[in-house]
Amino acid sequence: MAAGALAALLALSGCAAEADGADRDASVVLPPADGVIDYQLGGVYEPGDEVTIVARDRTEEPAPDVYGICYVNLFQTQPDADSIPDPDAEGTTAWWEAAHPELLLRDADGALVVDGEWDEALFDIRTEDKRDALIAIQSEWIRGCADDGFDAVEFDNLDQSTRSQGLQTLDDAISHVRPAISLAHDVGLAAGQKNTAELGDAGPVLVSTDEGFDFAIAEECEVYDECGDYPYPGRVLEIEYTDTGELTRDGDTRTAFEWACERHAGEHPITLRDRDLVAPDDPAYTFAHC
Repeated sequence: MAAGALAALLALSGCAAEADGADRDASVVLPPADGVIDYQLGGVYEPGDEVTIVARDRTEEPAPDVYGICYVNLFQTQPDADSIPDPDAEGTTAWWEAAHPELLLRDADGALVVDGEWDEALFDIRTEDKRDALIAIQSEWIRGCADDGFDAVEFDNLDQSTRSQGLQTLDDAISHVRPAISLAHDVGLAAGQKNTAELGDAGPVLVSTDEGFDFAIAEECEVYDECGDYPYPGRVLEIEYTDTGELTRDGDTRTAFEWACERHAGEHPITLRDRDLVAPDDPAYTFAHC
């Protein structure tokens, strides 16, 4: 990030981590509270002039002159069909099966436990040894985000226990993410909680120490009426989608994005995107904000 842009964002966010009372490295910069986020996980393109925050996959370069968030799938593999440039690329299910099959979660029959919606296999995070082995690999991805010039990292699928067939718990996920957060802070990256509003009482613990999250990326929190459950005032980056249908409240029917703008505009960034997060050259592309 350019020095001028960095200074501007520091002023916009109004605080470094030290001002929050946390003991994390002062080099960590928080997302601008009044920013506009573009979520570019399905295709990379030049963001609009109004955009100040851009999230991209760890395999992509950060967008210039904005606050950059690096996407890391910490709890699940990347689907083989979506890998670029080949199905054996590092991080895909095929790559993990070939290189580290013992780190993939399996059921009693030995079959992979898979997130059916996205065709991603879950990692086995039930023991400290397994978690340590995973972090040894994933730490290079986190360092790579910092080396590439991102400002923050988001760790996806913290809620993996809901897809683990009862084999793993949220506590397992918290145990796995804590060293990842600490490493992110050590290399100067803010750490984002991805969804999982049900973190509940663990939330204040995770935001009050160097092992704590700094902000949240909350998908569809308006749909589930949970935007206020994240303990990061002004630092919830809300993403709503075009395919969620309409919500009726007190006799009024509107889209989730419309409700979000009415209820939370000015409190935190709110963006509308198409479900597959495609680039503007795709007819399905949608981007709006309030």
